[in-house]
Amino acid sequence: MPLDPALNSLGFAKPPSETRVVVAMSGGVDSSVVAAMLAEQGYDVVGVTLQLYDHGAALAKKGACCAGRDIHDARRVAEEMNFAHYVLDYENTFKEAVMDEFADSYLAGATPVPCIRCNERVKFKDLLETAKDLDADCMATGHYIQRMMGNGGPQLHSAADASKDQSYFLFSTTPEQLDYLRFPLGHHASKDETRALARKYGLALADKPDSQDICFVPNGNYAAVIEKLRPGAAEPGDIVDVDGNVLAQHNGVIHYTIGQRRGLGIGGLADPLYVVKLDVDKQHVIVGPKDMLTTRTVPIREINWLGDDAFDAVGERHMGVKIRSTKPPVEAIVRPLSATTAEVELLTPEEGVAPGQACVFYDNDSSRIFGGGWIWRGY
Repeated sequence: MPLDPALNSLGFAKPPSETRVVVAMSGGVDSSVVAAMLAEQGYDVVGVTLQLYDHGAALAKKGACCAGRDIHDARRVAEEMNFAHYVLDYENTFKEAVMDEFADSYLAGATPVPCIRCNERVKFKDLLETAKDLDADCMATGHYIQRMMGNGGPQLHSAADASKDQSYFLFSTTPEQLDYLRFPLGHHASKDETRALARKYGLALADKPDSQDICFVPNGNYAAVIEKLRPGAAEPGDIVDVDGNVLAQHNGVIHYTIGQRRGLGIGGLADPLYVVKLDVDKQHVIVGPKDMLTTRTVPIREINWLGDDAFDAVGERHMGVKIRSTKPPVEAIVRPLSATTAEVELLTPEEGVAPGQACVFYDNDSSRIFGGGWIWRGY
């Protein structure tokens, strides 16, 4: 939808200089470009960076957001572009709202997505309220997703660059939050375009690599983090087949995920075995043939609905769903069971559907996102 010429680029009927915007700055290229872009356009920019975990440990760690180096980089951008910048200590909030659930979910045999919970419970909740306390008109982030105005208010749409689209991680954004949030990079054609803007603004971090890890999980070693958060969590047990026959031993259920094939320590078999289920109560890692990973029916709960009508206003909805962040949406039938629960039927069965992952809803005929929910048990 074209911008109303009476409104500024953030959608307000006043000059940029009279529009205060809090920019959530992780210290990466994306959020830094957003802050620099808005500052150049004359907005009253306030940069905020969250310290989410131990600063001393963070200083020695590269490749993840919100680390000590990233706080320094965000502060430097603010100095270069001449706007205010604050670092807020959210360590306790982050541990309680994100890290503890991450550990408990893994211990329960799920495969959590802490980045979604961080957006939902920290950035778009506590930080958003802080932005309002600072009398900001809105809060902007560096996420690759689009906010478009529809007849019923703001809508969430996939990013123009499908390879950078972050809609899977933002499905739980509520209508009220969406009303206050802005995503200036969502319409950009590519990450190269963003880096070009960083060079245009003279930012020293223009070529800084993208973060790959979950910020508090160095090198992707989930088990080490969980053992630190929940001492004694790595109890040994048996690797069994679907009939309960013991095939090998393991040193903790937390070291395994649904669909895993490598590292099982089971040799001499004609066909490979995969982790098909985790039984935390019995400390069993259950393995089976690949076809046992195939799922057609997926139960969903904690649904956040971004449609124009009530979620359970109709019997079923045909739409695209994404059940993992790295794959495109697949065709499905979503059958509401209540306002916040549903059964999703995948028209083509998928492998490795795991509890704890998100199921995000997409319009089949446009780029619009209709929210989503959490997969809560495997079949």
